[in-house]
Amino acid sequence: MNGVPFVGQAGKLLDRLLAGIGLERSDIFVANVLKCRPPQNRDPQPEEIASCEPHLFRQIELIQPRLVATLGNFATKLLSGKPVGITRVHGQEQRVTLGGNPVVLYPLYHPAAALYTPSMLKVLEEDFARIPGLIERSAAATPIASLDRAPTVEL
Repeated sequence: MNGVPFVGQAGKLLDRLLAGIGLERSDIFVANVLKCRPPQNRDPQPEEIASCEPHLFRQIELIQPRLVATLGNFATKLLSGKPVGITRVHGQEQRVTLGGNPVVLYPLYHPAAALYTPSMLKVLEEDFARIPGLIERSAAATPIASLDRAPTVEL
């Protein structure tokens, strides 16, 4: 509605999950696969994803994150380049190249999943708990010249 991602209940849960690992929204960069909300908040269509994909990849190229945490199926499939769903890969780090840079891709369930299925919350909390270690390890692997950037997690 107002161009800011994650402003509803899923956003409040995202804020809680981030606070649980010592992060705030200002510590991360949040980008959406689609650059506009589909009607009735439906799932994105393949042609909509294809239309917005260059913009997302350009954002990633400019930001140069060390860690990209994807939330849900659409972001995970697009950025991993694999058709494997979130249920099989959540919480499993992958090494990929995005925007010409090596990145740790870390698939997570979308916070909305825990709103619809409360038992998912524990899984999300466990997967989020690994993020600080992933950030630390990815920072250690970053050349000294790049360490002046704040750790960036893209969701």
